[in-house]
Amino acid sequence: MTPDKAIVSILREQVNTYKTLLELLKKERLCLVDINPDKIEEISKEKDTVVMRLRLLEEERVRLIKIYSQDSGLTGSMNLEEMARHTGDSTFSVLRSQMLSLLQSIEEMNRFNSILINRSLKYIKTTASFFNSFTANHISQTTGVLLSKET
Repeated sequence: MTPDKAIVSILREQVNTYKTLLELLKKERLCLVDINPDKIEEISKEKDTVVMRLRLLEEERVRLIKIYSQDSGLTGSMNLEEMARHTGDSTFSVLRSQMLSLLQSIEEMNRFNSILINRSLKYIKTTASFFNSFTANHISQTTGVLLSKET
């Protein structure tokens, strides 16, 4: 497989993995709304795995572009638009557009989930403060002293 074909293959895999990440974020949002901590933890672990896979794919893409540049006698790094111009293959531009669109959707979904998490934390803090107000006034603050009378 030539380096440019390998790069296209990696890019397609990146697009599919970004789609997987977006689906996980949508599931996470539903679990945050339903307040399902077990499922949220499960999804968080899946997200970690997907992000690790994305890092590996990105490293491989960068490595392959370097090889392509060296084989073509080019100096410096190339981006996907330059790859499209140099190879005459519009697939690079199409995949770049798909990745940009997915990244924007992921960023928006992440921002929304972050707002939900912050609201949940605020609710928990308010509830804990409410219960602490009862215990602070009715329970003695002294500790560790127990007196008994023998008769």
